[in-house]
Amino acid sequence: MTQTFLACTNLDADITWLQSALAPMGQVLRSTQSLDELFGLIDATGATLVFVGMDRDNLSAQCALIESLLEARPLLAVIVVGDGFDNDLVIAAMRAGARDFVTYGLRTSEVSGLVRRITERLPALPVRKQQGRLTLLFGTQPDPDAALIAAHMALLMQKDNQRTLLVDLGVPHGESEDVLRLEPSFVFSDAVRNLRRIDRSLIDSAFIEHDSGLRVLPAGANEAQIDMYSSSELFLLTAALRQNFDQVLINLTGQPDSEMLRNMVGQADQLCWYVDPSVSCCRRNLDLLLKWRADGVKLEHARLLIDRYFNNVAPAPKALGRTFEMPLLATLPASAELRLKVRNQRTTLFQMAPRDALSKAIGELVTLLVPAAGSGARRGLLQRFAGMTK
Repeated sequence: MTQTFLACTNLDADITWLQSALAPMGQVLRSTQSLDELFGLIDATGATLVFVGMDRDNLSAQCALIESLLEARPLLAVIVVGDGFDNDLVIAAMRAGARDFVTYGLRTSEVSGLVRRITERLPALPVRKQQGRLTLLFGTQPDPDAALIAAHMALLMQKDNQRTLLVDLGVPHGESEDVLRLEPSFVFSDAVRNLRRIDRSLIDSAFIEHDSGLRVLPAGANEAQIDMYSSSELFLLTAALRQNFDQVLINLTGQPDSEMLRNMVGQADQLCWYVDPSVSCCRRNLDLLLKWRADGVKLEHARLLIDRYFNNVAPAPKALGRTFEMPLLATLPASAELRLKVRNQRTTLFQMAPRDALSKAIGELVTLLVPAAGSGARRGLLQRFAGMTK
């Protein structure tokens, strides 16, 4: 089972080292030393182990943090990271209640072994509240068609009993709003700023709503990259959104590699790796994919989604699947003329051409991602969208 470990440290080297050591067990999420943020992350992730960086300059504050954590959450385990040759640090950490002390640079096998022994002895925590399903659409290459596809996927996920949110952080920005003909006033940065206030009331009043009932949270005009936020902010926001929606679809296509991106990939239930069949696009995606695999990023939930595919042009989908060493999720036909009309007329595929091969392929894709979306329900949705006025 994948676990989440929290790390209170300002050193990037500590995070990289811990992520490398614990990659087979789960993900490491960076946090500040704010108790409110830590408790929020513990509740959201179910984490049972926290790493705390310790040094002589901030010894008193770090010991107070450990004591406060354990006073409020006595079932939690704290491991201190620091200079193990400094006896004063080790003694202070143990007195504060730390379960163990590890020296930076310790072999990764020793760190993972220690963490495994500690977590196996910890009592089981209460089961967390049921969360909605999180699906990510990601590819390394900025692509406006990814937002087009994501918007239509979200429309089909949205059902009477499937509250759905589309979070569009793909590059370039603003594509999904054009297709859905929306003018949002509340954007992703607003959601981060109101992180503690996100509930059903705020969502209903602030998040823009499409005629279908789909809610959309787009990137703002100046929100170029998600690494302008912290990992903990994104994790807490995603957890809050999943508590209020049955399906959350996030388009991250074109976002550069970062700690925040990797953590979001780690949170997802499903990852649709979005590519087109061109050599340049595949090469860029393979370069990142190989880097992630070498760094131990968990990708068991990833499947390949090939867009703008032509039947008579190589490479074949199965060949691409073997190249990426990833299960093939679906192929979507090019339908270039239809896509252009949809963009220019600010309408949807389902309104303009519900029987087109692309419309049908997206319907089949959503059925694979959301098994409850059976073919009968999908046909009903297509017919309903086809009858909607612009």
